[in-house]
Amino acid sequence: MTPITSNTSNTSVRVSTFPQHTRAMPVYQQKQKKVSQEYHSSQHVVQQISSRKSVSKSVKKEQVEATEAMAEPAYKVPAFRQREPEGMQEYQRMAAHFGRDLNSLQQELHRIKVATHEQVENIEITREVKEMSMRKEFHADTPKAPDFLVGLRSHTVWEKTPVKLFCTVSGSPTPIVKWFKNDAPIDPLSAPGKYKIESKYGVHSLIISRCSVADSAVYSAVATNPEGKIKSKATVCVRRPAGAAESAHFPGLVPLLSGIHRSKLEVTFVDRFGVSFGTEGESVTLVASLVVVPDLPNLPPEAMWYRDDTLLKPSRWAEMSIGGGAAKLTLPHLNKDDEGLYTLRIWTKDGTTEHSAYLFVKDATPSVAGAPGAPMDVTVSDANKDYVLVSWKPPNTTNEPLITGYFVDRRKSGTKDWVQCNSTPVKVCKLPVHGLTEGASYHFRVRAVNSAGISLPSRESYGVTAAEVESDVEVIKIEGKYDIVVRQEELQGVYVTLAEPPTEVHATEINQTYVVLSWKPPSLRGRAPLWYLIEKSVGDSYLWQRVNTGVQIRSPRYPIYDLEDKKQYRFRVIAVNKYGPSEPSEPSDLIQKVDPYASIPNIGVPSAPGQVIASRNTKTSAFVQWEAPKNLKNLMGYYVDCCVVGSKVWMPCNHRPYKHTRFVVHGLIPGETYIFRVQAVNAYGLSEESQESAPLFIDAALNGGVDYAAPSAPYGISLLSCDGSSMTLAWKRPKNTGGTRITSYYLDKREAGSLNWKEVSHSPATSRVYKVENLTAGVFYEFKVQAGNLAGVGLASEPSKAFACEAWTMPEPGPAYDISFWEVRDSSLLLQWRAPVYNGESPITGYFVEMAKKGSSDFVTVNAEPVSHRYLKVTGLETGALYVFKVRAVNASGKGKASDVSDAVCVKALPDTKEIEYGVDEETGDVFLSFEASEISEHSKFTWSKSYKEITESNRMTVSAAGRRSRLTFVNPEKEDLGIYSVAVSDTNGVSASHTISEEELNKMLELSYNIRHPIVPLKTELSYEVLEKGHVRFWLQAQKMSPAVSYRFIVNDKEVTSGEGHKISHDASSGVIQMTIEHFTRANEGTYTLQIHDGKAKNQSSLVLVGDVFKAALKEAEFQRKEHIRKQGPHFSEYLTFHVDEECTVMLVCKLANVKKETTFAWFKDDEEIVLDVPPNPMSGSCALPIPLFSRKDQGIYKAVLGDDRGKDTSVYDISGQVFEDIINAIAHIAGSSASDLMLQCTPEGIRLQCYMKYYTEEMKTSWFHKESKIASSEKMRIGGTSEMAWMQICEPTDREKGHYTIEINDGKASHTRTFDLSGQAYNDAYAEFQRLKAAAFAEKNRGRVVGGLPDVVTIMEYKTLSLTCTVWGDPQPEVTWFKNEQEVLSDGHNKITFESGKFASLTINSVTVDDSGKYSINVRNKYGGEFVEITVSVYKQGEEIPEPKLGQMSRPTPVPKSPAPPSKPQTPAPSRKTPTPTPPPSVKSPTPTPPPSVKSPTPAPKSPTPPRSAKSPTPPRFMRSPTPTKK
Repeated sequence: MTPITSNTSNTSVRVSTFPQHTRAMPVYQQKQKKVSQEYHSSQHVVQQISSRKSVSKSVKKEQVEATEAMAEPAYKVPAFRQREPEGMQEYQRMAAHFGRDLNSLQQELHRIKVATHEQVENIEITREVKEMSMRKEFHADTPKAPDFLVGLRSHTVWEKTPVKLFCTVSGSPTPIVKWFKNDAPIDPLSAPGKYKIESKYGVHSLIISRCSVADSAVYSAVATNPEGKIKSKATVCVRRPAGAAESAHFPGLVPLLSGIHRSKLEVTFVDRFGVSFGTEGESVTLVASLVVVPDLPNLPPEAMWYRDDTLLKPSRWAEMSIGGGAAKLTLPHLNKDDEGLYTLRIWTKDGTTEHSAYLFVKDATPSVAGAPGAPMDVTVSDANKDYVLVSWKPPNTTNEPLITGYFVDRRKSGTKDWVQCNSTPVKVCKLPVHGLTEGASYHFRVRAVNSAGISLPSRESYGVTAAEVESDVEVIKIEGKYDIVVRQEELQGVYVTLAEPPTEVHATEINQTYVVLSWKPPSLRGRAPLWYLIEKSVGDSYLWQRVNTGVQIRSPRYPIYDLEDKKQYRFRVIAVNKYGPSEPSEPSDLIQKVDPYASIPNIGVPSAPGQVIASRNTKTSAFVQWEAPKNLKNLMGYYVDCCVVGSKVWMPCNHRPYKHTRFVVHGLIPGETYIFRVQAVNAYGLSEESQESAPLFIDAALNGGVDYAAPSAPYGISLLSCDGSSMTLAWKRPKNTGGTRITSYYLDKREAGSLNWKEVSHSPATSRVYKVENLTAGVFYEFKVQAGNLAGVGLASEPSKAFACEAWTMPEPGPAYDISFWEVRDSSLLLQWRAPVYNGESPITGYFVEMAKKGSSDFVTVNAEPVSHRYLKVTGLETGALYVFKVRAVNASGKGKASDVSDAVCVKALPDTKEIEYGVDEETGDVFLSFEASEISEHSKFTWSKSYKEITESNRMTVSAAGRRSRLTFVNPEKEDLGIYSVAVSDTNGVSASHTISEEELNKMLELSYNIRHPIVPLKTELSYEVLEKGHVRFWLQAQKMSPAVSYRFIVNDKEVTSGEGHKISHDASSGVIQMTIEHFTRANEGTYTLQIHDGKAKNQSSLVLVGDVFKAALKEAEFQRKEHIRKQGPHFSEYLTFHVDEECTVMLVCKLANVKKETTFAWFKDDEEIVLDVPPNPMSGSCALPIPLFSRKDQGIYKAVLGDDRGKDTSVYDISGQVFEDIINAIAHIAGSSASDLMLQCTPEGIRLQCYMKYYTEEMKTSWFHKESKIASSEKMRIGGTSEMAWMQICEPTDREKGHYTIEINDGKASHTRTFDLSGQAYNDAYAEFQRLKAAAFAEKNRGRVVGGLPDVVTIMEYKTLSLTCTVWGDPQPEVTWFKNEQEVLSDGHNKITFESGKFASLTINSVTVDDSGKYSINVRNKYGGEFVEITVSVYKQGEEIPEPKLGQMSRPTPVPKSPAPPSKPQTPAPSRKTPTPTPPPSVKSPTPTPPPSVKSPTPAPKSPTPPRSAKSPTPPRFMRSPTPTKK
């Protein structure tokens, strides 16, 4: 679809069509030549449509219809929603009114389109021809900056539909257009297929395919040429269609389906999820097991999950799956937003099957105790360019302080940083947020505030884009074929610069904190960006004042704060664009802030709910209903609270507002009694609490809610004995008693084969064993039983099997009966039964118990030997398994008849099962057994037994019960009370427990009971003493607990001491401390101290003997503390001298000072000699330090630090010797050892040296060397030594015996630091070769020819004097001596005389020197090992001239020279005046030394002359080499 737009001075129309694709649109001009008459007729059509629009308001711009082929350069304007039939009729009527029908209008539009298109093409072709001709005439166009003739237009589209942005640009040279998204360049290659950029005929377009919410942004086109740059912006807002909200017909039910969606699968629920409980931050999974027929792996049933009345969709908060026989809903990160009624609905063959259960989500633990819970259900609405309205639901508060306000935070999509929106808490559950960036997407969260702190944040909202909602552009679609895009200014036939004033200024939100002002944007606003200014006036004064000074408002909404209370205001709005401001709008009505608790409709919190009624539901839930408040005031829902009667602690029942007036409260404790209350909730907070409900005992509800019901049918009728004329029968209690005790049983009998039942007796049986008499021998009888209670007689049991009335004569016993199970735990249970009625020929001696798993007939005997009592604890059972049992009695004749098989029992402990507690009452001292039942019913009773025989009346113990707890109290417990005690709770699911009292346990309880009945004051500490800082002595003890009414007295040497002069006595009841302080402790205070305590009935005493050596020690300490106190009155050491070794191994003597002033002096002394430091100590710093670098044995001595001023003097002495010296050395060794490098190899002329570098080394450190685990002692062969930087060990003249591992060990007194080197293999060979080379080089260096001394560097002499240059030379063998002048050899003649005497005195004598004799002289001394040059500068001056000052006056420095292989036959040219050693190298040996760096010059340069350069360096051996093998640390 290609939009065609033609502009005149009055209007513009864009016509689009699907069937025909035309060329792209040419460049638009604001002022254009006249077009043909066909175009003027299009203006008439537009005016007709405008008239129709003013009549019918059904035409809107909400629907968007996407183009079918995005690859084409076509654009389709979003279409309007299809008209309803009434709207269509109106449209047809209006078409008839204009005198033409729809077909003629279509034809007219098509004709207009074709004519306009042809004319625009002609204009474009003409313009292009003119431009080509102009380019021929002129080399360049007139420069012109870029300008947007048609700018970008904002769009609001649905998700997954395309959108096209286009603009028209003019300029010279032709501008280059680039596209940006939120100021970031758009690269089509970064998301292939997402973006398409086109540029034809001056029209530039950006196509975004399949828009997502993330595409919501501000898009801009930037046109650039050498003359300038211009930008056009537009906002794209992508919206996600919201699902239609279907209303539920009943509270808590999911929406009804609009139609039947039948499936070919039969689905049956097997296991359903129940009521669930979770905490914020946790994860919960709801699972329903299914049976699907047929079960096709690739065709699972269609399942839908609902929360309350909302269909859930997969998201980051909800994960759904179905398959494998189960449907699952996982909530990975719970929030209170997730609380509600969850329903699983599955399509089946017959329609749907569904299951519902409630999920409760309680608050997470707050970051601050007492802080409120997090708010919930954060929603964002009324989104505009820079404004949104955030709302939420308040949390429930039961025991926390009331909420005082809320903070709202925002976060831009794609970032993690939250920014707080409001500086002060807002009191209402909604906040207008302004100042947003247009086109940006935001998330919001809320935190509640009370006096205790701030809550955890709520779940963040879904992303919302700040974008323009309203626009002055209308899109009219005709029969789905043609689109007409019209601006309001075009309909009015004007080109708008200044906008019209806004209209309908009014307040949409009014409360005590702010007022949200809203208005309708101007209908004619122009194309320039628009913003607004707000003015206010107080009352009817019409004195207008600017509200938003400095704030640019782009949305037709704005929150106004800081309005004064009880004042009314009027507001007006001004629209502003780049051309200037509009006229002000009409003033609003009077607006005033309101108190949320005032009685204004829909403002403030709701009134309290009405009467609350609670009734039973299940054993752990209750049904609560209430009357709605009289004043709802935009009610959000209700919070229900509960409280256990007597506790006064209220607990929340729901954590998310519930919308209906009836609620099922789950998670209650069976057997407890609760009261309930309700609060109504809206945006202003929580209402007052309702009145409390009547107390409700938590138990299961019965038929129709009546108090009691008739019991169910008994079962399991069995025959216990028969004597030929009577039968003794027994049966099992009904599984449902009807809520009250069964009082009677009614028996009926009949002969087998008969249909007529007869009563056994007119009076009912009161127990479950009954003897039926007057029977006929040999006849078979059947029986049935009915149970009765207060509600009536229940159903009859199934008829028993036929019993033969024949006398029992067998010698073995009859069957046991009435098997019951108690104390069921996860792997054990207790079995009880009753003795047989028929004993056989002899008394019963015991019982055997048999068991089997349910469904199995393989019974095994539990006990190997018969038990004489009628109970047995069975252990080692499988948790969760079902078992059945039988019991056989035994007498002298053998095993009797087995009992009937028991009911199946599941071996699993009941939830919250507790055991019997054995203890002593802290008040009375009574020994007791106590039991708390996990559940009880209203008619439950506690039955205590000893050895599983019920305790009825006894003078040895009493039984009491209160609520769910019962206590068995012993009167005077003795050994005869030892044994097994058990308790069972009736009308429960087998709640019971047992405890065995042993003799040891009884003795312990009796001792504790005696202590309680004969109380003493328990002591934490006995009487003791401590010396305080002033020399005071404190005597004290501490009791475990003490009442404020305690009395006590101190007795010293049998005399009571009271508080007075010299003694201070006091106590602290909260801590239990009693103390006496003696201010002046002397020898007179020696003796025995006793403290007697009385606290109610309890008493105690404690004594302290302070005599002899103990007293002397206390007195000495007191005198010392007294002196210390006096010392501290002046300058003193708060910490005496001690040492510290820093990281550089410098020993620091440190001390801390106190009570100093500027006049205080400080001095250091060693062995009474003052130490003067470069930087004097500063006592005012609070500490002083004396550094001792390179610490060694010479630093031993007595060090003193002296501190003093006019108030006194203090001295600290530190003796560094003995153990202190050892400690310092060890501290140095620890740091040095930790910093020690790996052992390194250094070859010398004397041998091979291993050396270890460290921060500091001294021979006092405990350092040891080892060779192959053997310690090395220093000797001529193995020399051990070191410097301040390293420790070394040298192997002199090494041999193969010295190969192997070498280790250095540095011991710091606590640990050893070791480094190793493997001197073997290639490492040894290379080192040995290097040693030989260095040894030869040293020998050569020692014996080469050299000048020992005697020659100066510079000689100045007057003409005609005699110059004698004499020096001493040395060499072995005797060296040769050669003299040179200016690099030419000097020969002995009459003028120059050369002598060499005794092989060591060489001289050159120049007779009658002349100026020509000036120059550079040198002597070359050499033998076969080498030699050296020495240079002398001779300067001859004439008589009468000023003596030149010599530059150098010291002796000449010898310079070695290389050994010549043969004496030169000709005079050689000496080298330049530089010295260099060039000894003759020995035969080449491969050295293990690493290659020297490039900066080191070659030790043997190739000289051009016998005189080598003076600046060349002597060859030196490498400092070290690393081990070729890894070292051990």
